[in-house]
Amino acid sequence: MMLNGSVNSVSNGSLDEHTDKGLNTVVNPLESLLTIDEVQKTLNRSRASVYRYTNTDTRNLNPPFNPKKLNTEFRSDQKDQLLFHPNEVARFAKDILRIKEVTVEIFSSPSSEAQKTLNAILEELRIIRNQLEGKSHMNPTISNHLQDTNRKAA
Repeated sequence: MMLNGSVNSVSNGSLDEHTDKGLNTVVNPLESLLTIDEVQKTLNRSRASVYRYTNTDTRNLNPPFNPKKLNTEFRSDQKDQLLFHPNEVARFAKDILRIKEVTVEIFSSPSSEAQKTLNAILEELRIIRNQLEGKSHMNPTISNHLQDTNRKAA
């Protein structure tokens, strides 16, 4: 079933069946976290049910990992929205809910204006670097600087 959220969860057969099939994950480099509503739609469970599955504690903002619960991402404030990593949702669906086959697909959102600006800056930096590398044979200072930059990046 393909959902508007970001996750595609596929179930073949009964939820009570156990399987040793692998977990397939296709992740975009810009991973997005899922809200409680997206998890609800993905797991095809009620909102109350998802809250029951979730590893939360009123006395501890970030309780330790619980393999039998759906673990949230780190929060800095009790008022922060509960967010879930897609791989955690897939793990929970497979290991706890016994969904036979789980596929997680993260789709990148349309480029925001900030993303477009960052891509333009990156392209400009590449052009500048190429021009500097072209002139480096004439100026040893530029050549040394580019080599230092390459060492720091590695």
